[in-house]
Amino acid sequence: MFTLYCLVDNNALDNSFHAEHGLSFAIATSAGQVLFDTGQSGKVLLHNAARLGLDLHRIDALALSHAHYDHTGGLEAFLQNSRGGIPLHAHPDLFRERFSAKDGQPRGIGLRMPQADLARRTILKLSAEPDQILPGIWTTGEITPRTEFEGRSRHHYIRINEEWQPDPYRDDMALVLEARSGLILVCGCCHAGLLNTLAHVQRIFPRKNIAAILGGAHLAQVDPTDLEHTIEVLRTVDGGATPSLYLNHCTGERALAELRGAFGEKAHACPAGTVLTFE
Repeated sequence: MFTLYCLVDNNALDNSFHAEHGLSFAIATSAGQVLFDTGQSGKVLLHNAARLGLDLHRIDALALSHAHYDHTGGLEAFLQNSRGGIPLHAHPDLFRERFSAKDGQPRGIGLRMPQADLARRTILKLSAEPDQILPGIWTTGEITPRTEFEGRSRHHYIRINEEWQPDPYRDDMALVLEARSGLILVCGCCHAGLLNTLAHVQRIFPRKNIAAILGGAHLAQVDPTDLEHTIEVLRTVDGGATPSLYLNHCTGERALAELRGAFGEKAHACPAGTVLTFE
């Protein structure tokens, strides 16, 4: 059994929880507990964890979906409130500098903690391949190939030899939970693209159905035809057994409304404070 706690999202379940632009999930099983992303600030992460009765000292491993500040900004606060030396699972490209030029002048939006600092405080497990975190909990590794549209922003860049290039989002990854009812896919931002992520998971777990998809799907600003295409693909997953959807963060209200219209009670918001259990 897996119990998932949404600790950080753009929206909150009620006034007792705090909200911010960011994402974090805690995942509890009989084998241990995993924290997936840390949100934008330690303040929201710590408040909502306490509100849900979660002791961060009991977290056994940390996984980061990608480097952006709204998924890694609470890292320092988490490390100060957790036991030292836990594994940190991420893509090897996590430490590349990342920038946004949305306001004209490029500003850093990547991981703020140096690799050497994190290596002293955690056990770095950087891999582009799928990696088991705990029994039944895997990273997807790097999501390839990307034949469908990606969750891109025209403002996101990296710098190579002083040359600005569009961010390839190589570090973007998700988690896969092996529940009895099927696979639970937990996404951070889906910069690699939701449909590419789905196809990648179906390749690495070829004989298992996808029972649910959680997290950020990066559909907030997609073209209407891409959203229609996403809905049609979701209709055909596992022979028409559309996964349950619990989407938040960068999914967008318009996209969530369209998904609710298409899938009814299978499509849900997932604000901070949400607790979900999968057998």
